[in-house]
Amino acid sequence: MLTRYRFPWQQLERGQAFFVPCLDPKPVMEHGLKQAVSVRVLNARAEPGIYGGAIGVLFYVPPPSPSRTTRSSSA
Repeated sequence: MLTRYRFPWQQLERGQAFFVPCLDPKPVMEHGLKQAVSVRVLNARAEPGIYGGAIGVLFYVPPPSPSRTTRSSSA
């Protein structure tokens, strides 16, 4: 049943997201995150919500955090 959903993890870059409409978000969240791990997207996130009037799950990869090595030094 969950195989009918498409999760485009391979095309996703950091900071991007996609929405999967569904009636029962919990199993879709679990299945989508398992697929992310299987294609080596280890920092994927999922949040249930409503988009355009449809219930579903927003899957995303957080943007890269600012580098800690680029601190400005005060003299």
